[in-house]
Amino acid sequence: MPKKWSQQMRNWVTKSMNLPEDVMMDLPRITLIGQLHIYVENHRGLLAFSDKEIRLLLSKGQLLIKGHSFTIKTILPEEILLEGKIEHLTYLES
Repeated sequence: MPKKWSQQMRNWVTKSMNLPEDVMMDLPRITLIGQLHIYVENHRGLLAFSDKEIRLLLSKGQLLIKGHSFTIKTILPEEILLEGKIEHLTYLES
């Protein structure tokens, strides 16, 4: 099945059945609580981590989080909770 057709089919099913897009379309769910916490669900792995920067692999691209005093509070195969002063979020397309 061609990739574009498959994506169109997922879009149609998601809208027709009123399902959450992040579940059906393999998208990350990002919850930001002020500038202190960020919770990312449905990521594909941790690419880089320091106290000033974190880079996560997504199904399509990467998420770059910049700030300072970062600590990882929780890390699971597809979820991560980061604490620190969050100053900048960037989506990097692949």
